[in-house]
Amino acid sequence: MPHTVLLAEDDRAIRHALERALTLEGYEVTAVADGVEALAQAHRRPPGVLVLDVMMPGIDGLQVCRVLRAEGDRTPILMLTARVETADRIAGLDAGADDYVVKPFDVDEVFARLRALLRRTDLAVGVPEEQQPIPGAPLAVAGLRIDPPARRVWRGEREIELTRTEFDLLELLARNAGIVLDHSTIYDRIWGYDFGPGSKNLAVYVGYLRRKLDEPGVPALIHTVRGVGYVLRED
Repeated sequence: MPHTVLLAEDDRAIRHALERALTLEGYEVTAVADGVEALAQAHRRPPGVLVLDVMMPGIDGLQVCRVLRAEGDRTPILMLTARVETADRIAGLDAGADDYVVKPFDVDEVFARLRALLRRTDLAVGVPEEQQPIPGAPLAVAGLRIDPPARRVWRGEREIELTRTEFDLLELLARNAGIVLDHSTIYDRIWGYDFGPGSKNLAVYVGYLRRKLDEPGVPALIHTVRGVGYVLRED
């Protein structure tokens, strides 16, 4: 069965072009022009993944995301945004989005990010795959406690709220604690696609994790190995 996509984009040209591209790629697409209709469609027929434009009249993409997450809906959400500032990206992730694509975008990047989101969702519901990159056993390392089935994380007694991508990245680093993972390996394991040396996507997510994990007077956990990648260790 094809994966179902709910696309909400108020720009008619972008909406039609992306709807056609996704359909040709094999997705079953429902396309709407605003957040009100996006919520109505999501409630009427829950999709496999949502693609939401951030800037829409009335109810915008961030509000749609917040409503669905408040209802307990964990459907993966990819945001489309023309905003490139880090604060804007953080706002989307804090609203509950799983990933984002900055406009103008290459449609192949949208496809790659959707494949990665859907692959992680398929694994979570037990769809078999030859190699599951991130096992589901509980983990305790460097003062962290990670419960993969519940997707919950604690540092000491403090529980840390993470987005889907943040959680997957932290678990990958924790399961390889003390080992330096290069950029290509992390991109392949988390996103299923290497966006190349010019991409800042990984650095942005590492920054999000550091802000949530680090505490004054407590050793940092995620370290940069310049020119190579990242390692989780308690110094």
